[in-house]
Amino acid sequence: MQTRLADAPRRRVVWGISLVLIAVTALLGSPPGTATATATPLAAPPVPVLSWGPCDGADAGGPGDGFECATALVPLDHRRPTGATIPLAVTRRLAADPSHRTGVLLLHPGGPGNSGVDFARDSYDALPASLRDRFDVVGYDMRGVARSGQVECWNDREYAAAVDAARGVPGPGALREAVRQGLDFASACQERAGNLVPFIGTGSNAQDIDLLRQALGEEALSFYGRSFGSYVGTVYAARFPRHVRAMVLDGGYDPRTYADVPYVYDAGQFAALDSAVGRFLDWCAQNATTCGFGDGEPRRAFERLKRSLDAEPVITASGRPATGYTLAYRLMFNINSGKVIWPYLGQALRAAQNRQVSFLLSPPSPGSFDFLNVNLAVECADRVYPTSRLLLGTLVGAQAASAPLLGPPVGLGPPTYDHNHAPTCAQWQSERPSRYEGSYRAAGSAPILVLGTTGDPDTPYQDSVALAGTLDNGRLLTFAGEGHTAYNRSACVSALATAYLATLAVPARGTVCADEAPPAPLGLRATGIEVDETRDVIPVLR
Repeated sequence: MQTRLADAPRRRVVWGISLVLIAVTALLGSPPGTATATATPLAAPPVPVLSWGPCDGADAGGPGDGFECATALVPLDHRRPTGATIPLAVTRRLAADPSHRTGVLLLHPGGPGNSGVDFARDSYDALPASLRDRFDVVGYDMRGVARSGQVECWNDREYAAAVDAARGVPGPGALREAVRQGLDFASACQERAGNLVPFIGTGSNAQDIDLLRQALGEEALSFYGRSFGSYVGTVYAARFPRHVRAMVLDGGYDPRTYADVPYVYDAGQFAALDSAVGRFLDWCAQNATTCGFGDGEPRRAFERLKRSLDAEPVITASGRPATGYTLAYRLMFNINSGKVIWPYLGQALRAAQNRQVSFLLSPPSPGSFDFLNVNLAVECADRVYPTSRLLLGTLVGAQAASAPLLGPPVGLGPPTYDHNHAPTCAQWQSERPSRYEGSYRAAGSAPILVLGTTGDPDTPYQDSVALAGTLDNGRLLTFAGEGHTAYNRSACVSALATAYLATLAVPARGTVCADEAPPAPLGLRATGIEVDETRDVIPVLR
């Protein structure tokens, strides 16, 4: 991938910060008490019995027609495999062509915090017929999510108060407040969900998946995981390499950096997000009429808009304020859809500027709070930050400053999404028995296909490169484009990944797909507009 000259100084800053972080983290080491979930259990846990039946309530009808549901009982603590259990919600739709059935295709969403049941059901129609014909499509809500024991650390009232008070241009004292709120959130998790949060890490989730495999009667699984689902898949392959038939990891995590050097991982995410928003605003500057925002100076207009909304928030239909923080929070998710929605983002920014209804002025909702509670708790269970408060304040402040467009509101705001997990996770009070601490090589597995998008705002492309290199049998497929993840946003990627899942034919090394959809003309419906962090789906291929 060719580096743009304009990005070079910022990249040098990020790499400089990263080198310092690596050295400091190595010196400080990991905090004590981070027990591992990788020890061999004394006894095998019982295989869950899945009693399939109609899906109840809101699960019935609509795009989920043809799905059936069940509940799997798995050990709460995999160190005690015959002890207390936790119920996991599972759904499946049987292969449309039983005579050519290949096996099970498990779909795992991003997040953490997204419902795997909803992901499978809502994404089913977007899957190519060749996959729907050959595979039973399966999804499940992982422990702590939705129907599988929703984690709540902060309640809706506490979350609403925090995000409504946040600002797009944080003032003096914002860093101190972020650290205080991180401690409050960590304490609330221990107090209100302390019986569950130690056990929601990815090490436990990987073991849950293998119990589901056995319950489904499969010797090996086919797996598609996007975003955080790629880390779940990586850990599963590392733990159970011989039970992987085929695996697509879309928008990969660099697993060792994510889990063990989290400040370095965060620095990469800050840089990727700000660079993506910057490329969008640069496009607006060069396409002022199509974009409709900024009158040729969109970066300056964006900064003015954040300050203006902070000073005079828009009161939404819910009665809650939309501030510059609201704008930054929503843009963080909507930028994931890539170039195809850039004109709509420009239109939404102009509407916000004119104090009109805009999907960028939608305050996080109770559904968002459910997602964010899990997002934080799972990642704090998975990742070990150094406990130094001095290091926390220094690095969080430096990382926010290194990404001037969205870094300050996102990094110095209340506990929400990936970029500001450090203030909570560095002060985490629960043990981590469900954290995975083994090798990520997945030695002996089938070939594993990693999809990386060069302009990914959420899971940086270099992480997919690192993941493919970490896996003994990893193969990287590159999508040269903007946006988060690649499958079904590129016809080229979709065809190659689908063929691999169906036939095990791996794309040639070095393959690059460069068929990103261009910005869609206004007036045409574009998939992904009004992206909601609570609902992840495989997009429909345009």
